[in-house]
Amino acid sequence: MSALTALARLRAMREGVAQRITTVRHCHVSDRPMVFVPLKMAGEAAAPLGAMVGTDPDHPRLLVVPQPRNRDLRFAFAAELAEVLLPYVEGFQKRTETVERKGGEPYERCLEAPQLLVPNRPAAEFTGLLGRSTRFRRADGPYPVHPSVPLLGRWLTYFADRSRQPGSSLLLAATEALGTHWATGQSALEDANLAALLGWIDPPAGTTGRRAAEEAEDPLLWPPAGPATDPGFDNEVLAPAVQAYEEAPTDRAVERVAEALRTQLEPTWRLMWRSVELLRALPEGSRVAGRWESDRGSFTRFVERIAEGGPPQARRDGAVSAAARLAGLERARASYDVQRAYDDPLVMAEYRLTGEAFAGVVTAVEPEHFEGEGRSRKLRPLVTVRTDDPVRLAPGAAVGSPERRGHGAEVVEVVAVSGAGGVPGGGTGGAGGGAVEVVLKVTKGMGRGKTPAPGAVPEPGQRVCYTSLTDDFQTSAALPDPEETPWTHGGPPEEYVPGDDDAQEEWE
Repeated sequence: MSALTALARLRAMREGVAQRITTVRHCHVSDRPMVFVPLKMAGEAAAPLGAMVGTDPDHPRLLVVPQPRNRDLRFAFAAELAEVLLPYVEGFQKRTETVERKGGEPYERCLEAPQLLVPNRPAAEFTGLLGRSTRFRRADGPYPVHPSVPLLGRWLTYFADRSRQPGSSLLLAATEALGTHWATGQSALEDANLAALLGWIDPPAGTTGRRAAEEAEDPLLWPPAGPATDPGFDNEVLAPAVQAYEEAPTDRAVERVAEALRTQLEPTWRLMWRSVELLRALPEGSRVAGRWESDRGSFTRFVERIAEGGPPQARRDGAVSAAARLAGLERARASYDVQRAYDDPLVMAEYRLTGEAFAGVVTAVEPEHFEGEGRSRKLRPLVTVRTDDPVRLAPGAAVGSPERRGHGAEVVEVVAVSGAGGVPGGGTGGAGGGAVEVVLKVTKGMGRGKTPAPGAVPEPGQRVCYTSLTDDFQTSAALPDPEETPWTHGGPPEEYVPGDDDAQEEWE
């Protein structure tokens, strides 16, 4: 937990309401998201019990497995879920745009992409397990299933995989999305309770966030948001209903189970759409659209893979694909952290506290400062910024400015302001150490003329922010083709060939 987030939590406890820790929204919220609230049977990792799903807050669809131990009923549930999810996903595949690529052929990209919203991280993990349990099934041979079930499994696996990609919004967990933007007066573990989290963020009139969160801990008022259910409900309500179905599998017995599950799902369904309203009310960060374009590109590539008859995702990554996945996740995390800081002054404030960034007022500018002689003579304007922030950047450090895309500079020196008590020579200053002046040499974003382009160099009196955070990262080393995987890493992976054994995979 960062210092500013800890301070926001203390303030939330004092004022009785959650505090904003961002100034903008850092995730995309679709105009028509698909909300998915799953429940699973206690003691089983991926045995579905029921779900509430849909894109209309007033007309959810309730899916029920009256006996979760029955294999046929499980796959009937999967087929019903496919009836809802697959048409929603396919609806985004029809409209595309042509994207020009530098140095390459233009390609088609879907204009929009589907978005799946689940209550919490366990629900996202359950989505992946449900996908793993269905994507290898077959419509023929032993244990046949409805043809839509394997395709559903591939899409659920895809959404679950994308949810682990930092910055992706194709599958969002409500508790994580809300927790990114608000700090409550409770622990991070307690924030995993969606009802308690929303109690702090949006308490009912006349009560405090703390009181609302305490009420949210009562499973009779606010059942768990899933996928696990309340043990009391399991023993006193669900078990007798399932037993009645086993003894007499009638429509009335199914309705009894359905009504029992409805009482557990409807409160979370309302909370999910309230979460959507709260997130939509926040202004979107300027770099969110770029990350959503990446999501749309990923969605388009997966659509093409399915259309070309590609195999389902592997149960386990090979050595090369695992290394590539890890490198991609690390790169996405670093890029996401930088983009959030550049979009949001409150996020950037964390880096200002650690000395990786500073903000201040420009006190002097030399716009026509040059370095070198003859043909090596280069325009390098100097900018002096006075700041009270602690500056821990050594001379030669490369910095950028959130306000100016493509603008780059280099720290020349950090000097204490006379009488301010700072430490000369760079490395410290501000935050009790006194004000300092940072001399910067602009190296990028000035244009190609002999004088800087208009607006390329800050002017005296202008407030600016500079940071060593950068989105320019060194690419990872080239990886061999999977067929060339060395024996030290298991050798080349075996090619997947569909077989009858796939139909016997357990739901776990």
